[in-house]
Amino acid sequence: MNLLALPAFADNYIWMLHDGRQALVVDPGDAAPVHQALDVHGLALAAILVTHHHNDHVGGLAGLRERLQGPVFAPARETIPQPTVPVTGGDTVQALGCAFEVIDVPGHTAGHIAYVHRPAHGAPILFCGDTLFSGGCGRLFEGTPAQMHQSLTQLAQLPADTRVCCAHEYTLSNLKFARAVEPHNTDLLDYTSRCENLRSRGLPTLPGSIGQEQRINPFLRCGQPAVVEAARRHGAASGDAVEVLATLRQWKNVFQ
Repeated sequence: MNLLALPAFADNYIWMLHDGRQALVVDPGDAAPVHQALDVHGLALAAILVTHHHNDHVGGLAGLRERLQGPVFAPARETIPQPTVPVTGGDTVQALGCAFEVIDVPGHTAGHIAYVHRPAHGAPILFCGDTLFSGGCGRLFEGTPAQMHQSLTQLAQLPADTRVCCAHEYTLSNLKFARAVEPHNTDLLDYTSRCENLRSRGLPTLPGSIGQEQRINPFLRCGQPAVVEAARRHGAASGDAVEVLATLRQWKNVFQ
């Protein structure tokens, strides 16, 4: 399987997985990059996976319907342009001869889901939408800090080599915030240098890995003493992981 990040809008990625003949795409907010990639590689569009209802993730569905030869899998608890096959955590969907496990990850939106593919050979692939970013997490538009903490905890339990396919190129801005939280984290400093190098060459920082995120992402490190102390300095009354996450998220919302 070939994994491609198709740039869209200012900083979105539409992820494409293909076998040289057929493809699936994840969160097509814009149809144009998908049409272009299908044409360039000579692919049929076999399926679409949707993680949540925001328009920059579903806005291209209508423009792809005529070309689509299979289902649109989408979160059962959100309003998505129809027709779709509604799915929820615990379900497994089939596309391109591959199985994709569905995980409920509310927080960014109330019904957000993620998909995990575990190939027989190679690292697992996680399509996490706007729940987990490299160095960060999504804003809490509809969910609670407790929901986001539980969602991130589930994702953090995936194998360390799991490829993390986030839907936005937010990495450098997230890492700037992460360094404010943990300025002495050497893994974070090394990762920042690597990501700055990639972006200077016009390359994506993604996919990342779960193992990397566990070392550098403050939202996955809410129990670490340095992260707890940083949260306390910004208003957290305790070291409770949910309160730490809530404080970090509020701080990140205004961070410059």
